[in-house]
Amino acid sequence: MASSWKVWPGRPYPLGATWDGKGVNFAIFSAHAEKIELCLFDRSGSHEEARILLPEHTDEVWHAYLPDARPNLLYGYRVHGPFDPAHGHRFNPNKLLIDPYAKALQGRVRWGEPLFGYRVGSPRADLSFDRRDNARNVPKCRVVEPAFTWGEDRRPQIPWEETIILELHVRGITMKHPHVDPAHRGTVVGLVSPAMIDYLVGLGVTAVELLPIHASIDDRHLVERGLSNYWGYNTIGFFAPDPRFLATQSIAGFKTAVKRLHDAGIEVILDVVYNHSGEGNHLGPTLSLRGIDNASYYRLEADRRYYYDVTGTGNTLNLDHPRVLQLVMDSLRYWALEMHVDGFRFDLCTTLARENGEYGQGSAFFDAIRQDPVMAELKLIAEPWDLGPYGYQLGNFPPGWAEWNAQYRDTVRRFWKGDQGFLADLASRMAGSSDIFGYRGRRPWASINFITAHDGFTLQDLVSYDTKHNDANGEHNHDGTDANYSSNYGVEGPSDDPQILALRDRQKRNLLATLLLSLGVPMLLAGDEIGRTQRGNNNAYPQDNEISWFEWENIRPEDADLARFVRYLIHLRRRHRVFSRPRFLRGEVLSEAGVKDITWVTPSGEEATNEDWNNPVALSFGYVLSGAAGEFFTPGGQRDIDESFLVMMNAYHEDLDFRFPLLASPMSWEPLVDTAEPTGRVTDGRLYAPSNVYRLHGRSFALFINRASRPENRAPLVTGVAFLGEPDALPS
Repeated sequence: MASSWKVWPGRPYPLGATWDGKGVNFAIFSAHAEKIELCLFDRSGSHEEARILLPEHTDEVWHAYLPDARPNLLYGYRVHGPFDPAHGHRFNPNKLLIDPYAKALQGRVRWGEPLFGYRVGSPRADLSFDRRDNARNVPKCRVVEPAFTWGEDRRPQIPWEETIILELHVRGITMKHPHVDPAHRGTVVGLVSPAMIDYLVGLGVTAVELLPIHASIDDRHLVERGLSNYWGYNTIGFFAPDPRFLATQSIAGFKTAVKRLHDAGIEVILDVVYNHSGEGNHLGPTLSLRGIDNASYYRLEADRRYYYDVTGTGNTLNLDHPRVLQLVMDSLRYWALEMHVDGFRFDLCTTLARENGEYGQGSAFFDAIRQDPVMAELKLIAEPWDLGPYGYQLGNFPPGWAEWNAQYRDTVRRFWKGDQGFLADLASRMAGSSDIFGYRGRRPWASINFITAHDGFTLQDLVSYDTKHNDANGEHNHDGTDANYSSNYGVEGPSDDPQILALRDRQKRNLLATLLLSLGVPMLLAGDEIGRTQRGNNNAYPQDNEISWFEWENIRPEDADLARFVRYLIHLRRRHRVFSRPRFLRGEVLSEAGVKDITWVTPSGEEATNEDWNNPVALSFGYVLSGAAGEFFTPGGQRDIDESFLVMMNAYHEDLDFRFPLLASPMSWEPLVDTAEPTGRVTDGRLYAPSNVYRLHGRSFALFINRASRPENRAPLVTGVAFLGEPDALPS
């Protein structure tokens, strides 16, 4: 194919397609390629207009410079080399390939046999060679104009201990919002519409954690069933936002969204998937890495025809290779520096830290992160497991990392469900899980506490279903976990029984109050605060429809009350540092008044003993948080003294009398929260003295504030954001 384009040698760095204001430099790594062709397309992406041989090959990087190229040019690559699957090579120049460094994509994958590098259906299929062109079936890469007016945008830099995360899906939260422009629903522009910003600010969260927004592929088996990979954990582009999240083809929309969230004091954390790609196993399509340099990009078995898979997706990226590690680090720095995001949650992070298949804190990935000055300023969150040998590594990540704490989730669920024998474990979880994270100077914020997340039941479904109901996924209800620790409290699914509904609502308040008042970083699943249901589906990854979308206009009055209750708890936590201390609670006397930082008590009002903790049938306990205990200081150097609080918890189904404890310091307790109340709030102003008795209802949580004396040097924790909630109702 003849070309009239001027072609200069260009440079091997940076990788990708880089517009320098005069032309575009193209650079792509492949250690085993024999030659690489750059393919240029018309504006629609349907017609290949030129095919240019990259003229230079430097340090395993192929490169060229096109002085006449401009932003918005569409392109892809064809890579020539050996087709020898037995030795790990799967080159096929008939397949147009996505640049791993592409900053934007146009179009989506269209499934068909030309996507595969082999002849589908032939004997020993993946060893055969397919000569059909796939250009009509794959997205085209787009050269971007990086310029953007950020103005005075600054990261909010919320301290870890003050962080409250809301996990959300951009489409799910905006698709049915009545005050989001229909043209912007499902996009990042819709996410930062005035209505959504007001909602997020009013809720009081300090960060949004976005389910994957990197370009991804819909699995073939899902498309054939009329479904899609809604969650997006099937990445094919680590630099490009998925086009479905952009209101226009410009990536400026994402930058604008980040800027508006920052203006509102809210950080942006991206859920990123670097452990595998969307190309699947040896029978998967050839879309990008497989055709560029399969033997370098992927971990292969001893029989190099097959992929080493600890992710459950068919393949695992090979971060042992320096160029693959570079790909990941370049992507992270791009999103941090060019897109201004504030942190990352790493899917199956154990995989990234495997060297020669084994996990270790001294892996190249951790070393690269630790020494990088850009990463040092960001929040890093690990999903601390994968499916490989010794894959569950909770608590075994290096300093500087926070981790999703699944033990917190399971313990809190089981306690409130009424399972026995969890008192001691629950106390550890609520006090920051020092038994898991308390080493090498790690802090309580290393524990990301959560009750629900995208993967599993919503909060409403957790109290409405005994078992999963995933039939809509088309996998005969075999997918999704069976370890839900849930209960329907009498009826499976929706009910009109007032007693069942009241109990479910109370359990939701119990779970949320526990989460938001525990030491560590709370993470809410968006929609839990308004009773969002997935109809019992605990694996809604293919459901880009009403199963996953928020229903904003038919919220029950009881769930409107729940949303107000959640706002109150969040604002209470942000105002009072005692709920988010930067060091682990030790249960020791740490104040001149002789009061412990935390004192665990039984319903009799006595301090808990080892015998109490080891009581296998106990389902009730409490604790006092002393706001004056410990040597804590504000950023301005003031002694950080707060009020003291008392918590009572009763997971037993019957009421009990809970006696207020006698402590070294005089206390006078005013109730603020009682989840047995329909609103979760208590506002009668009544005070209780030590040795008084409080009637604690079955399956309920109560919170009290000490009104005996007011600390003189208490400083509010709220960080410069004007709440749209109920600040007047907060205790001070």
